[in-house]
Amino acid sequence: MGHGGDVIQELTTDHDEVESMFQEIESLPSGERRRKELADEVTIELVRHSIAEEEYLYPAVRERVPDGARVADKEIEDHAAVERIMKDLEGCEATDQHFDRLMGALIAEVREHVRDEEDNLFPALRRVCSQDELMDLGDKTRRAKMMAPTRPHPSAPDKPPLNKLLAPGAGLVDRARDALSGRGKG
Repeated sequence: MGHGGDVIQELTTDHDEVESMFQEIESLPSGERRRKELADEVTIELVRHSIAEEEYLYPAVRERVPDGARVADKEIEDHAAVERIMKDLEGCEATDQHFDRLMGALIAEVREHVRDEEDNLFPALRRVCSQDELMDLGDKTRRAKMMAPTRPHPSAPDKPPLNKLLAPGAGLVDRARDALSGRGKG
């Protein structure tokens, strides 16, 4: 969850960890219980990651990257699509008839989003920010992930300042629910 380095290193490491979980899910047979455990772990990581991007990365993109508002809005739209899929997936067991379709859709959406960020957004941000600025964003991103929700909340605000105000409270409630249920401990 917290890896160190600048914001691009931090988020790229998150991407790699999620991809590793996706590959494990894809290697397991349909209906295997471990697929649901991994889906929960992926959801936790993706929600934390998305919240941190929405709180710190995308505002920096809006401010610093040419045509940054359009870029940030597109990334937030991608997050909303992923969050809706995760919300639907949350109610499914690995044996549910919709699980494999939803998991496939999630994997496809996230892989496309990651490819776009790593090929376009991250290089654009590196061109316009100093290494100190990127390190500061990395620190803020790590702190945000620690306080972020762990469950999808599709109707929650995704832009500052409301997202920064509401995310820690939702995160506290989600972490309490996870502790009680054992979710994410697979």
